[in-house]
Amino acid sequence: MEEKLRELKTRLGEIKDLEAAANLLEWDQMTYMPPGGAAARAEQLATLRKIAHNLFVSDEIGRLLEELQAEVADLDYDSDEASLVRVTARDYEKERKIPASLVAEMAKATALAHEAWVRARAEANYPHFQPHLQKIVDLNIQMAEALGYEDCLYDALLDLFEPEMKTAQVAQVFDDLKAQLVPLVKAIAERKDAVDDAVLYRDYEEEKQWAFGQEVLRRMGFDFERGRQDKSVHPFTIAFSPNDVRLTTRVYRRQFRTALFGSIHEGGHALYDQGLSLALERTPLCDGASTGIHESQSRLWENVVGRSRSFWTFYFPRLKELFPAQLEGVDSETFYKAINKVQPSMIRVEADEVTYNLHIFLRFEIEKDMLEGKVKLSDLPEAWNAKMKAYLGIVPANDAEGVLQDVHWSMGTIGYFPTYALGNLLAVQFYKQALAEMPEIPAQIERGEFAPLRTWLKERIHVHGKKFTPAELVRRVTGSELSARPFVEYIKAKYGEIYGL
Repeated sequence: MEEKLRELKTRLGEIKDLEAAANLLEWDQMTYMPPGGAAARAEQLATLRKIAHNLFVSDEIGRLLEELQAEVADLDYDSDEASLVRVTARDYEKERKIPASLVAEMAKATALAHEAWVRARAEANYPHFQPHLQKIVDLNIQMAEALGYEDCLYDALLDLFEPEMKTAQVAQVFDDLKAQLVPLVKAIAERKDAVDDAVLYRDYEEEKQWAFGQEVLRRMGFDFERGRQDKSVHPFTIAFSPNDVRLTTRVYRRQFRTALFGSIHEGGHALYDQGLSLALERTPLCDGASTGIHESQSRLWENVVGRSRSFWTFYFPRLKELFPAQLEGVDSETFYKAINKVQPSMIRVEADEVTYNLHIFLRFEIEKDMLEGKVKLSDLPEAWNAKMKAYLGIVPANDAEGVLQDVHWSMGTIGYFPTYALGNLLAVQFYKQALAEMPEIPAQIERGEFAPLRTWLKERIHVHGKKFTPAELVRRVTGSELSARPFVEYIKAKYGEIYGL
């Protein structure tokens, strides 16, 4: 068995190296590559993705997996060896259904689409992006048909990001959440003047915002010897190994929330990536359990920690040192309420905790409609604006703050958006479990001590990588299934206190 495992790991390691090289090209495209390089970059990515795919679905990998499945059957379910064979076999069965030509075509299409999206967003010009989106939708339909599905086409794509989750399950969770959130949003709207966030729109120097964000990342535990931060049009995190993790944010001089909470959010992703067990490196297990689990880590740090009273009790004095004029006459309690103001907003990544999920409901429904042909892509801006009006009571002034605001479709990731809302639920569920085991966490955060929480998350979640399905991991960590109840209780308690409900 040892010899076969060694051969499997060697082959998988070479594939991971190719994938890391492709990821590095994508990171470069979204940070430093000149726009003129898009066509060549599309060909380069198509080549690398196609080669990696062909190597993974080879007969040799299939033979090794088949022989090893019987030999690891007696090992503990959570052993690295048994998990490697089990998870790789599951991925192998999916990937072998997808033609290499489709993998290459998707890589090429998304590289070109990203540059088109950047320009379209800058110009608020949806028609410039529409042909690229049409190509991506068509390719995703081909992908779903190749993978196969039982109930609806969206299931096949959702499963790529959230294994074993069904569209019907997501829809039920979202319906339950709507029933709780809509009345809360209405109740808060009746007291909207109870919180004033004007302080966040004063003139904050970009360089100081950047420096403050990096201070917070260091204290969170992000290791700059094994990672870096850059600027991009849309914040993202990408990892080439646990020892090379890149995150980005964007900075606006008169919107304080954007850079800091972008950094904290992506920092949560980055801590997950840096916390993966090095024993899993260069294998398919060196990844998050799912996109929803990954999002739970970013949303936990961004919201449950970063928007907490404890966090700002510690950090507000430091912020006043950096911005004395902007924060003159402002105390930490006023600032805490300001960064938690509930107000429907155009931009998803800047939305408050209460209305954020409404943005996800919108995208989830639109994605299904696009795939099922229920909305013409030429009519997408109007469909988007109608749902914004229905869910949030506001209408984008242009396509840049509407249908073009997110990078995800240009990346080919249809089926991804529901994981943000799932991540919100899991963030609170995981944090509740951490508090049950370590009630002193809020007091530690108030002293700027983030290591205990980070260590808890690393030991319970990060080190396992992709060894377990999301449902298995949630049960292992919390002893229960995914539940919206902790999130709803948290939201009602926090915002009931802020708004005096």
